Amino acid sequence: MSCFTTEDEAQLQSMLRQLLQSVKEKITGAPSVECAEEILLHLEETDENFHNYEFVKYLRKCINSTVGSVIEEETERCLSAQSQDEVSGYDMLVQHVTKKTRESKEYREMMHALKNVMMVVVESLINKFEEDRMHNKELDIKTKKEHRIGNYTDNCSDSDSSFNRSYTFLSQEQLQLLVERLDPIQPMEVRQEALQTLCFAPPSDILNSETWPDLRKHLTVSLSDPNTAFSEKILRFYAKTFSSSPFNMTRDVYTSLARHLESYFLSGEYSLRISAGLDVSNPDIDHLLKKVRLLNEYQKEAPSSWIRHPEKYMEEVVDSTFSFLSVNHEPNHPSSPDFLSPVYFLALLDIKAVWFRKWTHAYYSRAVVLRLLENKYKSLVSISQVLFFFFSIAKGDEQNFYYTGQELQYVYFVHSLCLLGRLLVYKQGQNLFPVELTNKKDRVSVTDLLVLFTQLIYYSPSYPKTALAGHTDNYSPASLVMEILQIFCDQTGCAAECLYTDAVIDALLYPVQSVLSGTEVYLNCLETTLIDVADILARIAAVDDGLSFFLHGENEKTAKEDSPTAVHVIVQFTKKLLHDDISLLSGSELLPVVKGAFIFVCRQMYRTCEGLQMLIPYGLHESMGEAWKKMSLLSERVPTPVTGVDPASSLSLESKNSLLWEETLLDALLNFSATPKGLFLLHSTGAMNDCVNFMCSSLSKKLQVKFGNKVIITQMATTPSGAVALQSSGFIKALVTELWALLECGKDDLRVTRPQSAPIDPIDQSCQKSFLSLINLLTYPAVFELLSKQDTPNKPVYSFREVPTDIIDIIDRLIILNSEAKIRSLFSYEQSHIFGLRFLNVLCCELNTLLLLESQYKVSQVLLTAQEENVIETSEGPGDFIIDGLSVERNHVLVRINLIGGPRERILPLRVLDKGSNSYPWPMFSSLPLPKCYLAEIPRKGEFRRGTYEACKQCRCQTIKIVFIVILYYIFSFVLAMDAGVKNESLSSVQQLGVEMTVRYGKYLNLLKEHAENGLCFVLMNCKKILKQEQRTVVSSLCCLQEHYPGYDWFASSIFLIMSGDGEKTLMFLKQFSRLLVSAFLWLPRLHISMHLPATTVESGIHPVYFCSTHYIEMLLKAKLPLVFAAFQRSGFTPSQICLQWITQCFWNYMDWREICHYIATCILLGPDYQIYVCISVFRHLQQDILKHTEAQDLQVFLKEEPLHGFRVSDYLEYMESLEAIYRPMLLEDMRNIRVQNA
Repeated sequence: MSCFTTEDEAQLQSMLRQLLQSVKEKITGAPSVECAEEILLHLEETDENFHNYEFVKYLRKCINSTVGSVIEEETERCLSAQSQDEVSGYDMLVQHVTKKTRESKEYREMMHALKNVMMVVVESLINKFEEDRMHNKELDIKTKKEHRIGNYTDNCSDSDSSFNRSYTFLSQEQLQLLVERLDPIQPMEVRQEALQTLCFAPPSDILNSETWPDLRKHLTVSLSDPNTAFSEKILRFYAKTFSSSPFNMTRDVYTSLARHLESYFLSGEYSLRISAGLDVSNPDIDHLLKKVRLLNEYQKEAPSSWIRHPEKYMEEVVDSTFSFLSVNHEPNHPSSPDFLSPVYFLALLDIKAVWFRKWTHAYYSRAVVLRLLENKYKSLVSISQVLFFFFSIAKGDEQNFYYTGQELQYVYFVHSLCLLGRLLVYKQGQNLFPVELTNKKDRVSVTDLLVLFTQLIYYSPSYPKTALAGHTDNYSPASLVMEILQIFCDQTGCAAECLYTDAVIDALLYPVQSVLSGTEVYLNCLETTLIDVADILARIAAVDDGLSFFLHGENEKTAKEDSPTAVHVIVQFTKKLLHDDISLLSGSELLPVVKGAFIFVCRQMYRTCEGLQMLIPYGLHESMGEAWKKMSLLSERVPTPVTGVDPASSLSLESKNSLLWEETLLDALLNFSATPKGLFLLHSTGAMNDCVNFMCSSLSKKLQVKFGNKVIITQMATTPSGAVALQSSGFIKALVTELWALLECGKDDLRVTRPQSAPIDPIDQSCQKSFLSLINLLTYPAVFELLSKQDTPNKPVYSFREVPTDIIDIIDRLIILNSEAKIRSLFSYEQSHIFGLRFLNVLCCELNTLLLLESQYKVSQVLLTAQEENVIETSEGPGDFIIDGLSVERNHVLVRINLIGGPRERILPLRVLDKGSNSYPWPMFSSLPLPKCYLAEIPRKGEFRRGTYEACKQCRCQTIKIVFIVILYYIFSFVLAMDAGVKNESLSSVQQLGVEMTVRYGKYLNLLKEHAENGLCFVLMNCKKILKQEQRTVVSSLCCLQEHYPGYDWFASSIFLIMSGDGEKTLMFLKQFSRLLVSAFLWLPRLHISMHLPATTVESGIHPVYFCSTHYIEMLLKAKLPLVFAAFQRSGFTPSQICLQWITQCFWNYMDWREICHYIATCILLGPDYQIYVCISVFRHLQQDILKHTEAQDLQVFLKEEPLHGFRVSDYLEYMESLEAIYRPMLLEDMRNIRVQNA
């Protein structure tokens, strides 16, 4: 391209002519220049001969010669870096190579050269065209004129295109002559001929000419010409101008049309009245509607282009529109109320005010529209008067809309309703209120208008009772109001301003309260009214602010006791519906739909901790449980499906409705388990297993699990009965099978074009979802129920087709790889085993789970043996450890499970390799004890006491400070005293391992001396004996209720360490401590199958720490740290699960020993509710980390694996005191009531 000759130029001109000639037919049918450009841009997709054009071949040759090498190099680089197994990968490759190519120097040089060449070629073509045109101008001018007059046809409609007719280019002199001939004083024949000529001229030339202002005046006047045909030709010219000219030109045409219509309505010749109706077959009315229609079409199209032009142009259009629409007689005029204003005509053509919705969609235009309404045309807002007029009709006995006058009023009403609904969405629109109405003394506020909207739902004509979902009439008042209110609910800011008022909610609840009170109501179809009301209530309750309004009213502080909040009315009504205690609805076909709608409203409330607290006194879960039991008995009578017969066809309509109602109840009951206390209530109904089966059946029909279901599954897995239900439903089997397919088999539908590369991450992204699901599932209560007393299969041979179906299989096949058969059964041995080790690492963060796995499967010894075998064999014997992914993972797990300590007490080796010669500086080992480099240096005893004293200084009361100091000093000054006669044979293997772990930790802290094991065993056996005296006998299939407390007593062990190993004083303390309320929440074995709890609570296997403490932790977290709570919801993890783990093991491995002591002392001295405040403080401390790991999709792993770096209880005492001031009365009351907590 550097040597561009005249021959090259001629050749390119020929190529371009060929291309343009070939696509001539395509672009001549385009309605605008922009559409023609789009056709050319997508020519490759529509023209099968595209690659045969010489110009296209020329461009391809340029690209290949200039950037071909760049494309090839970049493609090779990408292919070597990533796999192309899937189509999506290929698409990403193309995008990446294209981006890199366009950023290259060669591409920029090629584009620059092409632009220079094409500018020369195109300019030559244009010059040649101009020369040919000037040469033939004089010869063709007469022929063109005759052809124009002789063959003229009226093609100036608004749907015509500038490409399907020829244009006549007029000079300024010719245009001036046209202006003179179009003067209204000229004869009609002259004006018609001039108009015909005008229709053939390009609209842009006319609008840009100096004569346009005069021409516009003549055309505007001619629009009122008695000759309708002549006036309609002007409308066609306007329509052609609108479709083919830019906004900056067409605005003049629009404003002239608007001013013409405005002057017509103000003139004396216009005398139409509403009462007389409107006959659209009348030619004059038809002509007027055409003018308004053209105006409305432009109104709907202009917003797509006016943002590209100065604001003053848009303001002219808006101003002229509002000026036209505000035309009306003076208020004192005798016929003013009956005046058929322009809005009626616009409403007939655009009944839902689409034009106004488009004008207010973007802020750019909305600001202008609302400013003009507020400053100049506020009278337009008074169209709300028609709503009150219609309301008076709708509320009356007659509902006749067949009269022409009333039909006009109804059309006007619909248009006004849609316009006002759109106006109120925005704050500026709300500022236009209150407004004054001519027939109303008081001014109408936004609240008044919304109350009226709400009343229209139940006073306007509605749908027939037989229509289950018959909301088909888009123009019925109820459906229109519902659309508006639904938009308000979606716009949270607007809804808070408009909907969350007592007046609006009272109006919304009026039908509900009327039915509750038994008063006679005059509503149009009570059932559909209640369904609509429930829909709006559910949308409000789904938002935090709306839920708070339902629970506490408009002003919580000044709420009256005798006026119940919305939640009380809704729940009472829902209970009556469930008990079939509403005579007005008995026998109605829509009754199940009404029940389901109001249950859904309640569900939006009881899915939250705060909402559930309000609903508990009503026993809604009991009513739902009773209704479900009743329906389940009926569903058992459904005939057994016959082979070869469609089950749906064999069921009667009544049976189908019964099954649907049963599923609705199960879904509603299932959603109780979104909170800890709700799950406890669900268990009391006896429907847990059925609910879980229903959930799993629903999930199997969907492609993915939503956040809400993930939360429910996580809550379920935190309780023994929930874990068993998940197991029996087949959920765990499905999860394990899916994991194995992803981990070992891969996707069957992958198109493999090259061998799959090894994953970069330890856990491949395809398995990450299953990994997190397993972590959510396997809490200690679930692990104990699923694995207790179960041995691993340890088969001599494993088939490749043998797919794991249970958790024990995952442990056997992925973690405990202690045989050659297991290793050979894995297609991806290293990847799968790393997955298992990572999974084991997270499981062992819960110390009870660690003890169970160690006692049953000896996982530590299995890993040590594997490390011992992973060494380099030399002639002198075993050499150094082989450093690979598996040995690094095993080393990390071994240190974690054999070392107890907080963030500053133990050092965990990293699981990554560094660059350089010493890629892994951490020492590996194949036998115990651990290398000392993993033990951090602990503070001396004096420093420990000083730290404790600093913590007590933060307490709020001087007396507490003194007591705090004295008790702690006394605790840490005990001398060792023990009973050497205690033997540890009677302890379970889990407890024995716990004793070893505790003593090892105590010795590391310099709190215990030799032979401390006997003292701790003495304490544990005596605690077991003492607590057994207060336990009740329980008949249950749950493993955790079969015998003693299923886990290890971490609290008693902590006290034993605090007492420096003095068993006698530890027991003395625990005996006295057991009498305090706080013992129920700090010392978990204290209430295991205890007679102090109701039988239903004991049988559930759910500890009060879960349904009380962690329930309030979630409630306070949502109120005080909403971002953290939202992060948990998004991840599908729950604060209750991790808090239960922290509390169960007394924060061992998460806090340093000093902070553990501060936690225990704070809860004992300041109250059991401080357990909740400490957890909230921890979440506040971790807020930024939680948000970061939520984005990284590993929140569960972070919270379970990582200790609480930098957290000190003393730093948050003031914050805890602020929480106490607000929440203590409620929390302590509920904590005391665990003795009588029942369904």
